[in-house]
Amino acid sequence: MSKVFIAGGSGRVATELIKDLIAAGNEVVAGARHPEKIVQLNGVTPVALDLHGDVAKLASLMAGCDAVYFVAGSRGKDLLQTDAMGAVKTMQAAERAGIKRYIMLSSMYALQPEKWAEYPALAAITDYNIAKFFADNYLIKSTNLDYTIVQPASLTEAAGTGKVSFGSGNDTTNPIPDVAQVLADVLHADNTIGKVIMMRSGETPIADAVKNV
Repeated sequence: MSKVFIAGGSGRVATELIKDLIAAGNEVVAGARHPEKIVQLNGVTPVALDLHGDVAKLASLMAGCDAVYFVAGSRGKDLLQTDAMGAVKTMQAAERAGIKRYIMLSSMYALQPEKWAEYPALAAITDYNIAKFFADNYLIKSTNLDYTIVQPASLTEAAGTGKVSFGSGNDTTNPIPDVAQVLADVLHADNTIGKVIMMRSGETPIADAVKNV
């Protein structure tokens, strides 16, 4: 199993992701502005993370990890420094720390701005999608990381179904537990490296969907 670093470790997706990663036998270093809010489980080390800080500091927090997750989000309050540049800094830090595997939580159609106006849910978060557009593009074009980008539709706090649909389609929703499970499952799925996975609720078991990416 792996030791992973999670940026944005106190958020809704991160909380479920941490549970899934620990259940699968991984070790987690979770970084957040308020580390006291990170879920407390055996195998989880909370650390204070400031995405406004420098890359060297971020790299030191990641030292010894095998993979990095970026699931941080300012929920519209700090899009440039958290959702855009904060993400870029974690990529640069991962490379500085010698970490190859990098998994990004993004947003449906973040790389296709021509789609945003077609769906009310996306039109309502245009500034967020702009931040993700630049972060995703930087990851793909300006790093040598073994990346996977997961782009879910609108997140909901409904119970997970354990089933998804991958690929483009009508903008629907994703329960947070299902998004977290996909993020956890792609960690050791080498077939997802270099891939952008758009996901929505669906009828395919998550393990099968990941296997067939």
